[in-house]
This record gives sequence, C-alpha cells and structure tokens, in this order.
Amino acid sequence: MSVYEAPAKVNLSLHVEPPKSDGYHPIQSLVQTIEWCDRIEVEEAEDDDLKVVGAELDPEDNLVRRALDAARLRKPVPTLSINLRKRIPIGAGLGGGSSDAAATLVAALSFGAVTAVEIAEAASSLGADVPLFLVGGTILMSGYGEVIETQPDLIGLAVAVAVPDFSLSTAEVYRRWDQMEGPIGEAPSPGSLPPQLRGGMPIRNDLTPAAMDLEPMLGDFMADLRSVWGPTVLMTGSGSGCFGLFPDQSEADDAARAVRGWSRVAFGADLRSRGVVRVEE
Repeated sequence: MSVYEAPAKVNLSLHVEPPKSDGYHPIQSLVQTIEWCDRIEVEEAEDDDLKVVGAELDPEDNLVRRALDAARLRKPVPTLSINLRKRIPIGAGLGGGSSDAAATLVAALSFGAVTAVEIAEAASSLGADVPLFLVGGTILMSGYGEVIETQPDLIGLAVAVAVPDFSLSTAEVYRRWDQMEGPIGEAPSPGSLPPQLRGGMPIRNDLTPAAMDLEPMLGDFMADLRSVWGPTVLMTGSGSGCFGLFPDQSEADDAARAVRGWSRVAFGADLRSRGVVRVEE
C-alpha cells in the first residue's frame, strides 16, 4: 500500500480579472500550502473501490474518480482500492478536493513510467487548483491556475484557519462577482501585515465582496474573527474558510482554540514547503 499526504492551501492574495470569451476568469494569486492534510491510501485490487472517511462525496462523481480517469487516458493503470481520510473541510476554499485529485493522479501514474509534463497536463485538465499541489510551498499562480511560479519560502509564519457552518459554491461566488461588475477586495493596512508580506503582491481577495453578498453571515463571521485575532483576517479562495497569520504554530493553535465554539472547524497549522508527497510504502 502507498500512502500520500494531500495538503490544504490558503490564498494569501487573490486578484481576479473579468472573464474572457471562454467564460473563465484569469487570476493572479499568492498561494501557500499548509500542514493540514488529507491522507490517501492506494493499493492494487480486483476492482476499483473508493472509500471516504470524514466527508460525504458522490461515489461516482468526484475529483478522485476524475483523477483516476485522467491518469488512465495517459498510461495503463491497474484497478485500485483508494481510501481517502478527509480532514480538510469541503466548500471552504482550502483546496482539499483539488489536493486529493493531485495525490490520486500521482499515485495512479506511479504504476507506469510517466513524465513530469504528462502529470502536469493531467492535473491541468482536472481544475485550476490541482497543478499547484504537485509543487506546494509558496507559489505565485496565474493564468487560469496553470502558470505556477515557485517563490522563496515564507518563514516565521503560521496560520489559524476557521470555517463557518455554511459552505460556498465557487461557481456561484464567481457568478455573483460578475453580477457585481468585478469588485476589488479590501486590503489590510500594510502595517497590520507581517513584514514578510509587505512590499510584494498587494494582499487582498477580490472574491470576498461577492462571497459576502451571496452569504451575509460571512461578514459577521469575519468580524467576529477580527475581534479575537486582530485586523488581518482574510478569506481563502472563494470561501467560506478564513484565516489569520501568526508568528508560530503555538500562537496559531491558541487562536484556533479561541474560536472553535462557533466554527465548524478551526485549526492552527505551520506553513508547508511541499505539495503532495508519498509518506509510506
């Protein structure tokens, strides 16, 4: 059996452009993988079988299934038993489904000789966030998510993540953003940001106004987090998960504990300098 870690991510910044003629939005995002991981166990079996612990997924239509299909378009892959142990909340902007897909793709293609280009092409075919999890660390992502530029690792930071009791649909958030004619997210004051994030890409999430308009409780949730964590609370991806930045994991853990009573999930995590990795054989 092969075992893989599939990490979560946070969008430290997410700038969105109006859609092109194909309907997709170009983006530029500073993304960071974090030490909060799903676990995927893969082994050969008589029949394909997917078991999920910790979340409810459509057994026939999910990114793990699609990743397996994408791998088989490129190389012969035997029938596999896949056990997915979910920790990353669904519908929270943390990239758990995309990370699971990247791990499944790497696991499936490990059964035959495959090039890095083939893996990257397969990942791009599955969704905008999937390619970043093949690399991990601190990444500048652009285009439709397919352009990945690694950045120097951020050090001296950890994150506290809190997810409210509601989820948000990425497609619906982008649709509302278009209806609102492309608002720009509010940027924290430079003085409230850690020194590591000053002077580079402006830190803001352009999808936040649309997410708040779609789900007004998000604004209250972020305000409550700021009352406990301080001013720098950001939404990740299209929401609904939010995060704050702290000097180390101990402080991030304390921050997460302080809001667990009114969050669906809250946790502290170190920043992670890698993406999907095999951890056991």
